[in-house]
Amino acid sequence: MARTGTTDYGRLTKSGVALGLALLVVSIGVELAAAGLHYPLPAWEDTLFMDLGVIGLLLFVLSPFVFGIVLPLVE
Repeated sequence: MARTGTTDYGRLTKSGVALGLALLVVSIGVELAAAGLHYPLPAWEDTLFMDLGVIGLLLFVLSPFVFGIVLPLVE
């Protein structure tokens, strides 16, 4: 008997895509705002927002495959 029979994969897929898109938009928005205001970001903030953008992009791209295709087939 499967333990994940009640998992709502559609909701997980939509939430993952929305979260990934939000992280990507925040990352790009902060970088563009800092560049537009001629405000140099410290190195740790630049790294933080770059990593945030990469994680957001990966989450945005991989959520439909993982939660929408792979996990329902494995169940």
